[in-house]
Amino acid sequence: MAYTLANLQDDIRSYTEVDDGVLTKGILNTIIKNSENKIYREADSDDNRFYATSNLAAGSRYVTIPSDLRFIRYVQLTDAAGDQTFLEKKDTSYMATFYDTPGTASGIPKYYANWDANYWVVAPTPNSTNLITLAYTKQPDSITASPGSTQGTYTSNKYQDLLLYACLVEAYGYLKGPVDMLQYYAQAYQKAMQSYAIEQQGRRRRDEYQDGVIRTPLKSPSP
Repeated sequence: MAYTLANLQDDIRSYTEVDDGVLTKGILNTIIKNSENKIYREADSDDNRFYATSNLAAGSRYVTIPSDLRFIRYVQLTDAAGDQTFLEKKDTSYMATFYDTPGTASGIPKYYANWDANYWVVAPTPNSTNLITLAYTKQPDSITASPGSTQGTYTSNKYQDLLLYACLVEAYGYLKGPVDMLQYYAQAYQKAMQSYAIEQQGRRRRDEYQDGVIRTPLKSPSP
């Protein structure tokens, strides 16, 4: 069964045997958001992949980072002739050196780097308008964002056990509950996370034609 926010809150209270006098909606929402962020930090998923396009203006080397960006996966540039290239990721120290080198001030960008929390930067500085496509992993929507919704999120709809176990670890930590229960759900979370990561970062990104069918090696019977 897919989780809605109300269902998830009810299950957390049921599993911890604590009522809404202790685990209020506000506390549970914090526990759930912390749990979601923990999941997203440990493994990315295809539903968090996003693409944004923008124009690099001539003479401007800085590009505003999307507000929901977690990290950049790649940057593709389309020049005035329609040719497409991928920009190479560099450190900001490399970019600073590049700008200080005579004769490399402007042109078609070849490199990009994270500049600060709000901007990333390209080099050379564009000498014309170029279209860029930014592929990045975004901050996912939280199930707590729409309290009355029955739609849920990608995680709550498809990976209910992972989300529940993550929440129970947070909840038992908050309640200072029995150590054995905390350890039990921490182990359950790790097992669920392992299978989630294998699916999201392994099986979903394979192609049987190119990579072959996944096979489990057969073990020889013991003599």
